[in-house]
Amino acid sequence: MEAFSSVLPITAIVLIVSVVLVPMPTGTILTFLAGSALLIIGMGFFTLGADMAMMPMGEGIGIQLTKTTNLFLVLFISFVMGLIITIAEPDLQVLARQVPSIPSMVLILTVGVGVGLFLLMSIIRTFFKIRLSYLLLGFYVLVFVMAFLTPGNFIPVAFDSGGVTTGPITVPFILALGVGVASIRSDKDSQNDSFGLVALCSVGPILSVLLLGIFFRPSGADIEGHTAPLVETSRDVVEIFALELPHYLQDVLYALAALVVFFLIFQLISRRFKRHQLVRIGVGFLYTFIGLVVFLTGVNVGFIPVGHLLGSDLAASPFKWILVPLGMVIGYFIVAAEPAVHVLTKQVEEISAGAIPQKIMNRGLSIGMAAALAITMVRILTGLSIMWILIPGYAFALILTFFVPRIFTGIAFDSGGVCSGPMTSTFLLPLAMGVCEGTGGDLMTDAFGIVAMVAMAPLIVIQFMGLIYGRKLKRAVQKTEQELEAISLENAGEITEFEEGPAHG
Repeated sequence: MEAFSSVLPITAIVLIVSVVLVPMPTGTILTFLAGSALLIIGMGFFTLGADMAMMPMGEGIGIQLTKTTNLFLVLFISFVMGLIITIAEPDLQVLARQVPSIPSMVLILTVGVGVGLFLLMSIIRTFFKIRLSYLLLGFYVLVFVMAFLTPGNFIPVAFDSGGVTTGPITVPFILALGVGVASIRSDKDSQNDSFGLVALCSVGPILSVLLLGIFFRPSGADIEGHTAPLVETSRDVVEIFALELPHYLQDVLYALAALVVFFLIFQLISRRFKRHQLVRIGVGFLYTFIGLVVFLTGVNVGFIPVGHLLGSDLAASPFKWILVPLGMVIGYFIVAAEPAVHVLTKQVEEISAGAIPQKIMNRGLSIGMAAALAITMVRILTGLSIMWILIPGYAFALILTFFVPRIFTGIAFDSGGVCSGPMTSTFLLPLAMGVCEGTGGDLMTDAFGIVAMVAMAPLIVIQFMGLIYGRKLKRAVQKTEQELEAISLENAGEITEFEEGPAHG
C-alpha cells in the first residue's frame, strides 16, 4: 500500500499531461503503465528486504567494528565496505554509461574509492565526536576550489556522481552502519552522530571525480538516446520487458553478490548473528534482489522514454515555460517513489522517538524536490551556469548548520543523497535531456546537474524544519519550566498555610 500510494500520483500526472499537453502513442502509454505496476511491486519487495536484511546487517557490522581494538583494521574494513557497496549501486552504472569520454570502470572505481575514503572518515568522526558542520564546511570549500580547476562541462557530472552513489543499496546499509557505530556511545550526542554518514559519503565521489576530470580533461560526451520502443499490441509490451529483464537481473545479481560475499566473510570471522537471524537476513536478501530487479526493469523500460518524450515535446512547443510549474508538481510527488526515502524517514522517526514523524519528513523532502525541479527547468530554459546556483545554495546550507539542532544537520545532508535515487536517474534525467534537446542546449552542461540540484534542495528545507523544531522545543521547555515554577510556588504556599493553621488553633 505504501508503494502504491507513492507511485500513483506521478503516474496520474504523466497520464494527464499526455492527454492535455503532449499526446503520446498508445504503445508508449501502455509501456509506462506496465512500468508503473512493476515499480509498485519492486518497491514493496525492496522496502521489506531492506528492513529484514540491509538494516540489521549494517547495524550489526557497525556495532562489531566498535568492539575491535585495532583502529587500522576498522578503517580498512570501512574502506572496503564503501568500495564494494558503491560498485554494487545500480544508479552509478547508469551514470557511467552516459560519459563515454571516460571508461565506465575507471569512473566507477574512482567513485568507489571516494566513497570508501569518506566512509572511513565518517567512522573516525563518530569515534572522535567531531562536529559534522566543521567537516562539511571544509570539504565543500575544497570541492568548489577544485571545481574551478576542472573543465566546465564536467562539473555537473562530478556533482551528479555524488548523488547517484547514495541509492537503494548504499543508503540502507550506511544509515544502519551509522546507528550501529553511534549506539556504542552513551553520551548525549550519540543520537545526533548516528546521521551524517551518507552526507560525507556523497562528498567523496564529487572530489574524486573532479580530480579525475582534471587529469582526463574530457572535452565532452556523447549521450545515449532514449527513443520510445515500437509497441502495437499488449504482447509487444510484455516482450519488451521480458527482453530487458535478464540484463537488470544480471546487474543486480553481480551487485548483491559482492555484498553477500563480504557479509559471509564478516560472519565467519565475527560469529555476530545467530542462526535464526541469518535465515531472516537471507530471506531479506532474496526480497531485496527481487525488488531491485523488478523496480529497475520497470523504471528503465517504462519511464525513461516517457520522460524524454515529455521534456522534448514541451520544450519545443510555444508553452515551454509550463515546464517550471509542471516540474514543481512532478518533483513534489516523485520523491515519494524513491525506495531509499522510505528507509531514511522511518529511521529518523525511530531515532527521534517520534519527535520527527515520517509524514513531516516526507512533506519537507517533497517541498525541497519541487524547488529543485523548478530551478532546474529555469536553468535549462535560460542556459544559466549551474555554479551560479550551487555556490550560493551550498553556502547558505552550510551557514544553517551552525544554527539548527545538530541532528538536523545530519538528517538534512543525508536527505540530499537519498532523494537523488533511481527515479532521478531514470525519469528526471531523461526529462532534463529532452528539455535540453528541445531548446537546443548543451546536454553536458545543461541536462546534467539535475541530480546535483535534487541533492542540494533538501539541505536547506530540512534545516529550516530544524530551525522551527528548535524554536518549538525551546518554547515548550520554557513553558514547562514556568508551569513547574508555578506549581512549586503553589505547593510552598499550601505548606505555609498548613504549618500556620495548628499554631492558631
